[in-house]
Amino acid sequence: MSDRSRDWSRRHFLGSAAALAGAASFTGELLTAGAAHGAEGSLVAAPPPGFTPLSKPGRIVQVTKGDDLAALMQQNQLWPKPEIARAMLEKALTAFTGAGNLESALGRFIHADDVVAVKLNGIAGQSGATMAVNFELVLPLVEGLLALGVPAGKITIYEQFGSYMNGTRTKASKLPKGVKLGIHGNADATMRGVQVCKGIETKYVRFLTEATAVINMTQMKDHSICGYTGCLKNVTHGSITNPSKHHAHRASPQIAELYAHDIVRSRVRLHITDAFKIIYDQGPLDKNPARRILHGAVYVSTDPVAMDVYGWGVIDRARQENGLKSLAAAGREPSYLRIAGEKGLGVFDLNAIKLTQVSA
Repeated sequence: MSDRSRDWSRRHFLGSAAALAGAASFTGELLTAGAAHGAEGSLVAAPPPGFTPLSKPGRIVQVTKGDDLAALMQQNQLWPKPEIARAMLEKALTAFTGAGNLESALGRFIHADDVVAVKLNGIAGQSGATMAVNFELVLPLVEGLLALGVPAGKITIYEQFGSYMNGTRTKASKLPKGVKLGIHGNADATMRGVQVCKGIETKYVRFLTEATAVINMTQMKDHSICGYTGCLKNVTHGSITNPSKHHAHRASPQIAELYAHDIVRSRVRLHITDAFKIIYDQGPLDKNPARRILHGAVYVSTDPVAMDVYGWGVIDRARQENGLKSLAAAGREPSYLRIAGEKGLGVFDLNAIKLTQVSA
């Protein structure tokens, strides 16, 4: 981590409790995805026999390409240039894994026998807005999975609503033949209800529970309810049947509790953060272009807490640079991140996070 990053992290998190780092430990009977749904915690996915997915708690790779952010973008700075997005994704994954190419890097997280679900984030891109996970990153990821040997029929890209998927500009006609798109509408679930958060029954949606491996593609955004939204919330509130019932008290501790369930912890293998653009205020919707700025980076991590803690800092820096209070001072500190760290979901102490910055 650079000295500048450490300086702001010490100021930003002074007085915060540090959580112990550690990979998630699975509990309950190990079952393959699609197995019978039993009591809470029983639907746990196991990797293919003999395969151990790569996990690096507290590690993040950030890829940028030069200082001219506008040069990364096309069509009046709306979306990244396809060749640049592909190169940045490959560089991020190879730098994180030490592999030689995109296919080999994905092979450290995904096995050819996996059933893969890719969770996108397109909520801010609906109705013609431009802030969503970019198709220019989605396509090379899918092509890398196919090159790895994952059958097209075992790859599903999913979102909550059709308008969210449209925001990402991801369409079946633009994807390799056989790759599936899924829209769950907060309703498409086959498991029995469970009480993950006290007093609230929920179900995780079918695209998550039928997968053995999940890749989370998300963004960095201010959020009017929980302060910051990134890796954790994209998986939790984007993959259950009643997200609106889990928003009280700034969605804390609900986000941490929903992610800590074995249904999630046994499946999510990789987080890819599309940070070509970020929203530093009035999020998560892209309603005020003045609050959306170019950031020009792609991040990868296996640690959702570390990635979100770092993203929180990115948003706070942008807020400060634009004359706004920090999220904490504005009464929207994302306290669920501390709880997630305490639950062993990742590293909360930013000074214990290792950020590797590379250029594509």
